[in-house]
Amino acid sequence: MDLNPRLRDTMLALGLLAMAAAGCSREKVRSEDRLIVPVRVATARTRTVPVQVRCIGNGEAFSSVSIKSQVNAELMEVHFQEGQFVKRGDLLFTLDRRPFDAALHQAEANLARDQAQETLAEIQARRYAKLYEDGVAAKEQADQMQANADALKAAVLADKAAAEYAKLQLQYCFIYSPIEGRTGTLMVHVGNLVKANDVPVLVIINQVTPIYVVFSPPEDVLPQVKKYMALGRLKVQAFPPDDPQRSETGFLSFVDNTVDTTTGTIRLKGTFENANRRLWPGQFVNIVLTLTEQPNAVLVPQQAVQTGQNGQIVFVVKDDHSVESRSVTVSRVFEGNAIVGSGIVPGEVVVTDGQLGLVPGTRIEIKTGPAGK
Repeated sequence: MDLNPRLRDTMLALGLLAMAAAGCSREKVRSEDRLIVPVRVATARTRTVPVQVRCIGNGEAFSSVSIKSQVNAELMEVHFQEGQFVKRGDLLFTLDRRPFDAALHQAEANLARDQAQETLAEIQARRYAKLYEDGVAAKEQADQMQANADALKAAVLADKAAAEYAKLQLQYCFIYSPIEGRTGTLMVHVGNLVKANDVPVLVIINQVTPIYVVFSPPEDVLPQVKKYMALGRLKVQAFPPDDPQRSETGFLSFVDNTVDTTTGTIRLKGTFENANRRLWPGQFVNIVLTLTEQPNAVLVPQQAVQTGQNGQIVFVVKDDHSVESRSVTVSRVFEGNAIVGSGIVPGEVVVTDGQLGLVPGTRIEIKTGPAGK
């Protein structure tokens, strides 16, 4: 059925008015929603914070000794287990001593023989010296007897040295630990013939109490390290990967004499008592080197700092619950907090969550409770 044209135009106009009214209502709701933005906030505070250098390091044995034999002999006994902690002076290896016992007995016998001959030669030398004084013996004979006595005296000294050397060789059949540490893999087993100063070594002992930790921070920290090291001992903390919340504490003991030009780093070394043996040679650890302390540093949560077109900014809450954008400079981050050099004063409230919906002048509603994802 065809409608009256005037009625049709009226109905169309009413429909358009209704749609416009609905659109305006939705736009009004959206506008009202944008008036107040829910955010989370925190207060800037001051605190004394340490100036630290953080990097990765690894353990290094305080002392490492490669145990070798000093004589050629058969390995008879091993007196430790692989991986065992040994003390200085503990017996490690016993070599076949029989050839060296025989050499010592021979040297002692030669010494006894030559001592007896020396005694006889001295008696004869004194006798012929007396006969020469009495005019009975020729001077040549007296001199010959004195020369024989002197030669045998020298032979006795040589025999004593040979006997001492034989004793020393015999002592080398018993190999003792020169340091306190942990033994590594046993390289030569019982029954093998070992040679003097040969490879492979018998075993390697690493001293781990105390222990070194070596780390290489960027070279630009070197001036600060030298400056504060001249003022006193610098503390170094090492965090093992199996227990990152509990550190071992030592002190900086070594600064290398050159910068590595290939990596742009400087090699440093810390010394740790390591009484509980938590640190291990070759183990990677997180290192924190404390240089000094910065008093009255201004801290805000790290998530409060945003990156704007002109650098780093934070949204500061004003008394009327609106926000303003503030340019800041952040010197570094410490324990999840940004240390602000300028732009914020202690006591000011900054937005830590919800910055995406903010522009300068936006009114906010402060949310409480735990933050969501």
